[in-house]
Amino acid sequence: MMISLYRRFARLASVLLPDALLLLVARLGIAAVFFLSGRTKVEGLLTLTDSTYALFESEYALPLIPPNVAAVAATWSEHLFPVLLVLGLGTRISALALLVMTATIQIFVYPDAWPTHLSWAAILLPLVARGGGTLSVDALFARRQPVSG
Repeated sequence: MMISLYRRFARLASVLLPDALLLLVARLGIAAVFFLSGRTKVEGLLTLTDSTYALFESEYALPLIPPNVAAVAATWSEHLFPVLLVLGLGTRISALALLVMTATIQIFVYPDAWPTHLSWAAILLPLVARGGGTLSVDALFARRQPVSG
């Protein structure tokens, strides 16, 4: 009885929550996290604030990357890749870039924040593996490309 009920629920959930919807929600959700973080680092459209440079000199300091370079790269990444994810354009590469950023933050900046970073990785990994889904610009381009052997 319980197993039968569970199986019916699982079939219904699969129908009501197709992969296209799950990947769209993942793209929008993780894009919001990174984009809103990027917006805290700028004034106007993309003018980095003095406090952003100061953060990358102290709290966000990375080995081997000068603070001013890291500040610009991180801020631009937090703006560009989320926009691409929302569109579903270059989804796998965008998600991978944000996953690398997440790993960098975890290892070098906030090692105790692993629950947050693990949740970001859990959203980004399916996007790297599966792409943007059928509700994406990537899928639109793929439908227009002839299949080659």
